[in-house]
Amino acid sequence: MRGWRALGALLPVLLLATATGCGIRATDVVEAGEPATVEVAPAGQLGTLLYFVSSSTASRLLPVVRNVGPEGYGDEDGRKHGGPSGASAAVALLLQGPNAAEKAAGLRTELPGDLVKVGVELSEQGVQVTLTLPVTGLSRAAREQLICTAARARTADRTEAVTVTGTDGVIGPAHCSV
Repeated sequence: MRGWRALGALLPVLLLATATGCGIRATDVVEAGEPATVEVAPAGQLGTLLYFVSSSTASRLLPVVRNVGPEGYGDEDGRKHGGPSGASAAVALLLQGPNAAEKAAGLRTELPGDLVKVGVELSEQGVQVTLTLPVTGLSRAAREQLICTAARARTADRTEAVTVTGTDGVIGPAHCSV
């Protein structure tokens, strides 16, 4: 009986210690400096982000960095190919689909092959992409691939308005939601 009384007297003290956080005091915010930065393209080369679909999740887009220079774009071996530059190159590369390394990493595309002609115009209203394929029937993931790639090719801001015109109609203006 005596042990129960001692336990009864000790119980409020234990509850109070638990309720007060065991002696851990609150602190103010500690400044740690600027956020970390990462170089995503090798020095001396321009990079663009392409958005591909993760094979593990049907609608999840993942960005991939590809090299793009003023004279054209490069393949996974770094060889240059003549062709479009800037936003046009980004959309053209997207339509080619993931390269071997990206496929091995589980990335795929929901866009048709690269036999599509691409036109890109940049204006104050945003990015105007013109493709020689039907676009209104594209899946949500395919639309997002186009919109996010075109928006990021213009600026680092995903809120850039993108309008995609195809042989059957227009998508947008829309913004990247990834």
